[in-house]
Amino acid sequence: MTTILITGGAGFVGSNFAIYHKTKHAEDTVICLDNLKRRGSELTLKRLKEHSILFVHGDIRNKEDLKFDKKIDVIIECSAEPSVLAGLNESPEYLINTNLMGAINCFECARLNKSKIIFLSTSRVYPYDSISTLPLIETETRFKLDPKVHIQGLSDKGVSEDFDLKGFRTLYGATKLSAEYLALEYAQTYNIPIIINRCGVIAGPWQMGKVDQGVFTLWVARHYYGGTLQYIGFNGEGKQVRDLMHVDDLSRLLEMQIENFEIGKNKIYNVGGGTKVSLSLKETTLLCEKISGKKIKINPVKENRFADLPIYITDATKVNKDYNWTPEKMPEDILKDIYEWIDANKDSLRGILN
Repeated sequence: MTTILITGGAGFVGSNFAIYHKTKHAEDTVICLDNLKRRGSELTLKRLKEHSILFVHGDIRNKEDLKFDKKIDVIIECSAEPSVLAGLNESPEYLINTNLMGAINCFECARLNKSKIIFLSTSRVYPYDSISTLPLIETETRFKLDPKVHIQGLSDKGVSEDFDLKGFRTLYGATKLSAEYLALEYAQTYNIPIIINRCGVIAGPWQMGKVDQGVFTLWVARHYYGGTLQYIGFNGEGKQVRDLMHVDDLSRLLEMQIENFEIGKNKIYNVGGGTKVSLSLKETTLLCEKISGKKIKINPVKENRFADLPIYITDATKVNKDYNWTPEKMPEDILKDIYEWIDANKDSLRGILN
């Protein structure tokens, strides 16, 4: 029997993985710790209780909240302030205290418990100025990377772990990269087994999508409830591209990593859907129209937003090879799952997603 602590456990990734793991390992103790700051996270508490998952209302910024009566065997550290725009027009204090100082408190918890730890980082550790200036090919619905460009860590598969980290990456990206460095130092100094997953866009049910984080949920929700959207930047045509990954596919990988920790011990992985599971905003609109049967107004905004990228595709070759893992859910599957989740919970979600 194993005791697993999931920080950010009432959030999108944390709650979905908690239920995924508990369904497979009913004998394990799963503890979800969350400060419930993000609107909508309170709706997950009933789901956690139904699966006999322990919920602790706490905050990783407070190290006292990370002390438990039971020994913690594995920590899944997926608590974060996830917005790329966090701290841009306001104090960065919450961002830094959560993503960096809070992460250190989690590493301390791992040290004291001699726990294994999986740290969910982000593709935003890669500099936006380097990626945003890459030569592109423009098609009718999307941007594509120019295959003639040869840069370290970049191929037709996307961005790999070898991509140059020199440059600016936003305060959000900087806090996550700093936490990565400290995590590896903890691993080396205290012999704490750690795996770092640099995730691209994660999507699926129970993500409370907003303009600056959770764009695919936002897109489906607008088509479900009605309203308007914007194609922001890059001439306002919606051709910017991201790969995406269903939260169930990520949960499946996390389960593999827990069961076979030695394979990934002290390694960094880029984790995402890759070219095969990618969408432009324009393509997302077309799929949302197909799934919902509705068409909404989308206003063009030609000016680029701070740190926005025309394209980001994850090269997940390393984790594919080590764990024989590839995403199973395709883009239309992901958007359909989100639509069906909204439809099944339309009244409780209306005030949050609409």
